[in-house]
Amino acid sequence: MAAINAVKIFSGSASNYLAKEIAKYYGKDLGAATTLRFSDGEMSPSFDESVRGCDVFIIQSTFPSADNLMELLLMIDAARRASAHYVTAVIPYFGYSRQDRKDRPRVGIGAKLIANLLTAAGADRLMTIDLHAGQIQGFMDFPVDHLEGTAIFIPYLKSLELENLTFASPDVGGVVRTRNMAKFFNANMVICDKHRKRANEIASMQLIGDVEGANVVLVDDLIDTGGTMCKAAQLIMDKGAKSVRAIVTHPVLSGKAYENISNSVLTELVVTDTIPLKEECAKIKVLTVSELFAKAIGRIRDHESISSLFIKY
Repeated sequence: MAAINAVKIFSGSASNYLAKEIAKYYGKDLGAATTLRFSDGEMSPSFDESVRGCDVFIIQSTFPSADNLMELLLMIDAARRASAHYVTAVIPYFGYSRQDRKDRPRVGIGAKLIANLLTAAGADRLMTIDLHAGQIQGFMDFPVDHLEGTAIFIPYLKSLELENLTFASPDVGGVVRTRNMAKFFNANMVICDKHRKRANEIASMQLIGDVEGANVVLVDDLIDTGGTMCKAAQLIMDKGAKSVRAIVTHPVLSGKAYENISNSVLTELVVTDTIPLKEECAKIKVLTVSELFAKAIGRIRDHESISSLFIKY
């Protein structure tokens, strides 16, 4: 029989590698769960141990395919139907977050739809890191713990001891994130202003600010094809920078991303393990978010503030 309000951590198929590390840092084994798959691809997740009266944390990033999202929803539903006391969806990478508004006629708002699905499945809480747009928190009708990748990236950047440090935003949308990093290091900031013809295709880009002789760090929440990041890095080097590297929380890395990064002027691309890499790349360094999530789970369990997990700017 499970202890009342005991914490149990489970994982979907896509994030098992990360969930094991989170559970290890938390100090307990990952809960036993099984996902059966029918011959047509339909899945049926189940818990192999009691969750009655427990605070259940289900870890699953929702990157493609959509099966990852569906598995998470079914696991939340299964936990609710098994009389779990409290169900937290831990979604390190929140898929569809780029669809946070109507930016053209007759389109859906994917992030809001995912929020509705999480509510319908029975989630009581969401824990995630570096949403593409902060306002997505307002789509949820339950508490959201929105962690920040800066807690992981800042110690790493400190260890590099770079001189004449300058931070760059690869687009106007990332200015706030980049400004916070620049403020912490008391460094300068520049902006790459881009214009797109369509998704994943850049028409033009201009640099606002001076990078002459600087070690530049590009800051973003996710990298997809790498087109924007690599073009921004080249523009920065062309303007006289000493070096340019990028820190990005979510390595979506689709299409020719690995080729683009390998052939770019980037010294390195520093990412986290919210999404597993599809292949090795000498220029990509991975930092783990496992300890950060484990600490957040512990604070939620103890009804403590998680503000100590955030960098103070």
